[in-house]
Amino acid sequence: MSRREGSLGKGLKGRMPSARGEQGQKGWKLGSGSPPPLSRGRERPERGRTGQRCQDPQADSSASPLPHLEAKIQQTHSLARLLTKYAEQLLQEYVQHQGDPFGLPGFSPPRLPVADLSDPAPGHAGLPVPERLRLDAAALAALPPLLDVVRRLQGELNPLALRLLGRLEDAARQVRALGAAVEAVLAALGAESRGPRPEPAAAAVAAATASAGVFPAKVLGFRVCGLYLEWVSRTEADLGQLAPGGPA
Repeated sequence: MSRREGSLGKGLKGRMPSARGEQGQKGWKLGSGSPPPLSRGRERPERGRTGQRCQDPQADSSASPLPHLEAKIQQTHSLARLLTKYAEQLLQEYVQHQGDPFGLPGFSPPRLPVADLSDPAPGHAGLPVPERLRLDAAALAALPPLLDVVRRLQGELNPLALRLLGRLEDAARQVRALGAAVEAVLAALGAESRGPRPEPAAAAVAAATASAGVFPAKVLGFRVCGLYLEWVSRTEADLGQLAPGGPA
């Protein structure tokens, strides 16, 4: 062996790992299989196909609920608008089945007080919108039992007026749904209605009206149908203050 070959062999021998293996990788020994992957230091955030960082799936958990609230307000406003049209039709048909003097021009029945329900106050429009919606929700909650009373009275006075009876039944169900939707909007605004509502006095109203005679029963129905129209139209106007595109 020449002196050059001996020097080369020593250099290669110095570079070969020992039989026990070097500890360049944690716990890996020569002949024990593939070494573990090298640590690349601080991992870089994964990127999607577009080169943008992958988002945490929980990153949107604190996103603003505003779009959902706007959709809820818009849906409830549309329902109130629809019920306003139905209430106008209900009042017209009610008058048609009551005979004179209800259908005569210029006739205005007395605005008798109705238990659990009154007309919107003159200053209603000047209140803050959440307070107006609270009053709307209270009135809408009082209407279904009163509409049921009117339907029962009309069932005795006009048993063949099936469309009128059906509309009264539908009105009670629809105004209950509108009231629940208004309550949901109030909850989303953080302005829930205040405390439990009193028990409706519809049963007492029905008993008192039945004993008073036919004309008071007709007047009661006219009054309830009129209040139904006033409150659903008022609710429509109040929700319009919050609906997208409504007045500021």
